[in-house]
Amino acid sequence: MTTRVLGIDPGLTRCGVGIVDVGADRRAVLVHVTVIRTPPDLALERRLLAVSEGIAAAIDEFAPAAVALERVFAQHNLRTVMGTAQASGVALQVAAARGLAVGLHTPSEVKAAITGYGSADKRQVGTMVAKVLGLDAVPKPADAADALALAICHAWRGVSTTAAVTTLTPAQRAWRDAERAARA
Repeated sequence: MTTRVLGIDPGLTRCGVGIVDVGADRRAVLVHVTVIRTPPDLALERRLLAVSEGIAAAIDEFAPAAVALERVFAQHNLRTVMGTAQASGVALQVAAARGLAVGLHTPSEVKAAITGYGSADKRQVGTMVAKVLGLDAVPKPADAADALALAICHAWRGVSTTAAVTTLTPAQRAWRDAERAARA
């Protein structure tokens, strides 16, 4: 059985969108990859609309079974993290509107799944994505390779494609438990 997964590397200026088919034998095949780009001088609501429409078009055209999204984490640059969080919210909404399960993955989870090393750099991730997918070159820009890495990671971790039930990785369980503890 093959599972089709859409990976999203969220961002306002560049939002990576990658789709892979992954078989039970863990072989991954590239289906589609693109980067949704918006100019920084465009009004925020227009940028978010463009990201939303780009993700919706990919879902509608390629019909993935699940969506993998990079979990937003705190960065020193507040403007960057806000834009990433806003793009993530749009991606979550588009997926939910179509009844798709969304798996959230930290950058270190994705790096570990793809390269075997949670602190791998972008070059290493891109190289392994190209190798896993049998590509002649690393997908460019890095946002494209990162989106594909997210999709592969999600499929390899065997995360449920049922919207009602999502299996969490140990890191995701730890994150969820920490969030619950912080709210209590």
